[in-house]
Amino acid sequence: MTDCPEDQVGWLGTGRMGSMLVRRLLAAGLDVAVYNRTRAKAEPLAAAGATVVDQATDLAKARVVFVMVGTSQNLLDALLSPAGLMADRNCTPAIVIDLSTVSVEASRQVREQLAARGTQFLAAPVMGNPRVAAAGKLTFAVSGDPDAAAEARPYLDVLGAGASYVGSGEIARIVKLCHNLFLGTVIQSLAEVTVLAQKAGVTRQAFLACINDSVMGSTFTRYKSPALVNLDFHATFTSELLRKDFDLGLAAAREHEVPMPVASLVHQIVQSLVGFGYGEQDFATVIELEARSAGLELISERAEVSDGLEPSGHPASEKESTW
Repeated sequence: MTDCPEDQVGWLGTGRMGSMLVRRLLAAGLDVAVYNRTRAKAEPLAAAGATVVDQATDLAKARVVFVMVGTSQNLLDALLSPAGLMADRNCTPAIVIDLSTVSVEASRQVREQLAARGTQFLAAPVMGNPRVAAAGKLTFAVSGDPDAAAEARPYLDVLGAGASYVGSGEIARIVKLCHNLFLGTVIQSLAEVTVLAQKAGVTRQAFLACINDSVMGSTFTRYKSPALVNLDFHATFTSELLRKDFDLGLAAAREHEVPMPVASLVHQIVQSLVGFGYGEQDFATVIELEARSAGLELISERAEVSDGLEPSGHPASEKESTW
């Protein structure tokens, strides 16, 4: 491995979430080089101060490289293919931090290959969407070498609101899959009770305001409320991606002999979302499917609803009145 610039960060994968996070590093004054397979998706970051490179291997001179891609195969290709980050054996980063949601098997394969070349690999899947990222409220589960995790911590602190070191190896992958299984079951339950309340005569805005102020309210129920009230299903996390994570999570459950009857049912509901053509829309469209089953036609309430992510003191962060 050649000497790597201590002050440079590499970033591989500048999709919706990746671009948002690169901007946070740049805003913190860090020197960031970025690569995306489709260069046009990385170009807007140049105006914000990033260096856009032509090949993944151009990032290898950075001491720390972040990766954010969509699938397990994307991760393998991005790092291990002949055109991947690790293709030049004479220059490899000290630490690679993968923020993607991928299988344990793919993560383990990457870890072994990188270790053989002297590079530490951290699994650090993100929990949250681009809107959460923009508010600085992303969290991370991190696993791998504890010293590498300690070195990565300041960067993760810039990117979000907290990183939990959960252990060695691939254990962070299981944490993220459990998180997304819970995510799916919560949105389905929230859709069911919201449709019940509306069919009984309560507006979605009033019902969700009540839930959000109760002990059952959470960051998640708050930031999904605008979508459920106003039927804005611009994708923050698509139904197809949620289906992928349910596939991976239930496969892990089978491997560990853990019955998951509720998650298994929700898995089929998410599959129905994709089958009905909602695959590329936000997974909050589950409320449309629930309403259809209940014989209820949903109409946007066109209401001012906070997602709870505004800075404190912002007018939209004040409690909403439903009187």
